[in-house]
Amino acid sequence: MSIQLGRNIQIWAQLASLNDKPSFSSFFSVLPLNFSLRHLFPFRNHQTCDRTHARETETGARQPPSSRKAQFLRGNNIKVDMYRSAASRLRALKGRVGNLGATRYAASSAVASTTSSSPGIFSWLIGERASSFPPLNSPFEGVSSPPSLPDYVEPSKIKSKTLPNGLTIVSETAPGPAASIGMYIDCGSIYETPQSCGATHLLERMAFKSTRNRSHFRIVREVEAIGGSVASSASREQIGYSFDALKTYVPEMVELLIDSVRNPVFIDWEVNEELKRVKDELSQISNNPQGLLLEAIHSAGYTGALANPLLAPEAALSRLNGDILEEFVAENYTAPRMILAASGVEFEELLSVAEPLLSDLPLVQHPEAPKSVYVGGDYRRQADLPVHVTHVALAFEVPGGWHNEKEAITLTVLQMLMGGGGSFSAGGPGKGMHSRLYLRVLNNYQQLQSFSAFNSIFNNTGLFGIYATTTSDFVAKAVDVAAGELISIATPKQVSETQLNRAKEATKSAVLMNLESRMIVAEDIGRQYLTYGERKPVDHFLKAVDEITLKDITDISQKLLASPLTMASYGDVIHVPSYESVNSIFHAK
Repeated sequence: MSIQLGRNIQIWAQLASLNDKPSFSSFFSVLPLNFSLRHLFPFRNHQTCDRTHARETETGARQPPSSRKAQFLRGNNIKVDMYRSAASRLRALKGRVGNLGATRYAASSAVASTTSSSPGIFSWLIGERASSFPPLNSPFEGVSSPPSLPDYVEPSKIKSKTLPNGLTIVSETAPGPAASIGMYIDCGSIYETPQSCGATHLLERMAFKSTRNRSHFRIVREVEAIGGSVASSASREQIGYSFDALKTYVPEMVELLIDSVRNPVFIDWEVNEELKRVKDELSQISNNPQGLLLEAIHSAGYTGALANPLLAPEAALSRLNGDILEEFVAENYTAPRMILAASGVEFEELLSVAEPLLSDLPLVQHPEAPKSVYVGGDYRRQADLPVHVTHVALAFEVPGGWHNEKEAITLTVLQMLMGGGGSFSAGGPGKGMHSRLYLRVLNNYQQLQSFSAFNSIFNNTGLFGIYATTTSDFVAKAVDVAAGELISIATPKQVSETQLNRAKEATKSAVLMNLESRMIVAEDIGRQYLTYGERKPVDHFLKAVDEITLKDITDISQKLLASPLTMASYGDVIHVPSYESVNSIFHAK
């Protein structure tokens, strides 16, 4: 190491002779990569101590305390000598260099002479302050600083075009290397007939299967080849297909996505395979009682299109086949009811690829949405196996739905205000532990396993209510507590300004954090265009949330409770109160 160090010093001396302003950085730039300060110190002391410790370990003998103290003092004296030796070497090195390196990092001679910096480890070793070096925030001579970032960054703008056949292509640019593209269709279970009942559920599972141009195996290979991911989702009013991958592969993404939506081929064996999976899913529905009750609430509360089940009924599985799916797609997958939405894609690029693939779709008149009427009702289902747990839900109608924007946003804040959750939460405020249902209910009734508010909003109507899970002997009390909480929020001065502000901030936070996802942004664009014919900026919704008052919360709660009650229960339903007794709590004559 001493030989190598000597060679490095010689190299540095040569650099110093060629450079008018040598510095210590020139010296350290020629040191080996594995160099450290330990290479400046002798290590015989450490090796001796290691050998002594090894001998003590082998013999099991230890020196008396007085001997160990003397050895410790000798070791410290040796270390002091080591530091002094290193300091003398650095002084000699500095003497050869002089003070030429100080001006290299100074912005000007005035800064170098008037500005002092904190001493470094080398100054500490040689006992001097590095007053000749400027602080790190001094600008480099001849180097211009980059412009600072603006305080406000203008959000990306939405660009769209409606083709002559009525199909809309819309895109929003976004930073980052990835893009998300989706095809969203105004079609769902509300458009099903008794003959096609369950088609929406099956279509969701048949997404990205074989087409006229590709086999299912080829689709999988093409998606994997570009490192992408595909997904599909179905609701009562809309169906969505999405593709997420790098921006480099936008043409491939668009072509495969459109092919999967426009040209599905419902091969018998693929349809039968998915029907078996749907049957297995239905057989395990008892493992998801909350999903079961949400389905039951719609079936019991509505007559008409919204009463159609989103999950395919078991009786329909023997009737569904490829021909029914083909007919359903031909009737509902029409150009005026389709939106191609993208996030992170330049609009011109998206349009150049998608327009030739979609412009030949025929222009078909948009059909009128099927009607639904909210009537309220009761649904009860005893579990097949003996259980001692009961799941129950109470719900009321929200008239207007998303088309009544103010009330829909108020309802979203109301759900956040009530909150709730499971009886155990490992989180803080973000897990709902400061919501009304958590503080007023879950903290006081240990028999409740879960207690939370829910909503389900559609274009022209919606549902809002409370879902609870408890032991069967406590279910009557749980229903009373749920009724009391719903009546409480409909009573003036029962909600504080602090609670409302917390709910409003939590709502805005949830919206903004969700919009951090490209796929959610693309979905939001597509679904807003289907509902409103445009995408309203996020600031519009944030402002609407800020404008909500305590009176708005009370008014919409009173409107909710004025509608008929819908009840649904599952599990041990023997002790669930009758529909009439619960309805009388809200509608006393």
